[in-house]
Parts: sequence; structure tokens; C-alpha cells
Amino acid sequence: MSDSRPAPDRNDRPLLRQFDQRLSELIATTAGAEGNKRPGYARLAKEIRDTTGRTISGTYLWELATGKKRNVTLEQLDVLAEFFGVPPEYFLDDETGRRIDDRRRLAIALRDAKVRNLALRADGLSPDCLDALIAMVNEARKTQNLSSIDDDDDTATTLTSSG
Repeated sequence: MSDSRPAPDRNDRPLLRQFDQRLSELIATTAGAEGNKRPGYARLAKEIRDTTGRTISGTYLWELATGKKRNVTLEQLDVLAEFFGVPPEYFLDDETGRRIDDRRRLAIALRDAKVRNLALRADGLSPDCLDALIAMVNEARKTQNLSSIDDDDDTATTLTSSG
């Protein structure tokens, strides 16, 4: 007698979809920290072993990052979290994942000296001036066909007029 239930669709299981996406993003952004290209999975596995003292194979890393394997153990989850400097919840909880992703995007942006310089020069400006700068940057992003940046504060995306 055969089981007539359809195989679970990966899209019906957001935790599995998010795990491989988040791991892949961590690998990509960690490699870019020093301007290097992404290391191979075997090299990354060696770096994990050297950094944490614990072992995970390069093949297994590739399988997890590409979604080929989904059976990560709590111990392996802990090793990955330790190496990438995120809490284990990053891989499992949407709220934690979004919060950490926002911080990581900011840290990545601040690696650029010109971005840091712009941020430091904007410090202390009035809210109206900051809104004007945001509007200019948004227009510059459109001109260069860059994606828009989502803001937590709706007032950051529009110019406010006083009066």
C-alpha cells in the first residue's frame, strides 16, 4: 500500500527555506568582509575548525547552504552560529533573523569609507536636513538602478514640510 500524500514542498516549510538562504548570505558577507571572494566550502570548513575548535565538513556546508540537506543538528547549528557571530536563533526565528540582517547590512555598508564619511557628516543635522539628504540619496539610487532601501520610519522616505 503506497502513501498518497504529496511530498512536502520546500516553500511550505519557510524555516527550511530560510536556513539555507541565511547560511548562504552569511557565507557571502563574511567572505566580503576583507574584500576577498567567497572561499570554497572546504576552506570555510577549515576556518570554522580553526576558529571554533569544532568540525563540520565542507561537503556538508555546501549541502546546507544549497538546501540539499536540511538535517542540521543543534550542535552543528551552534558551531555555525559561533563562527558567524550570530545567535543560533538567527537561523530559526524570523524576528531575530530580520534584526540581525539589518545590522549586518549596516555593518557591510559602513565598510566603505565614503559611506562612513557621509554618515558622520550627517550627524547633528536637523531632521529636515536629514530628510532632504535621504530624498537625494533615494533619487541617486533610482538614477543608478539600485534597489530601494526599506526604512523603519516612514518619515525617512519622504520630505517633511514645515508650516
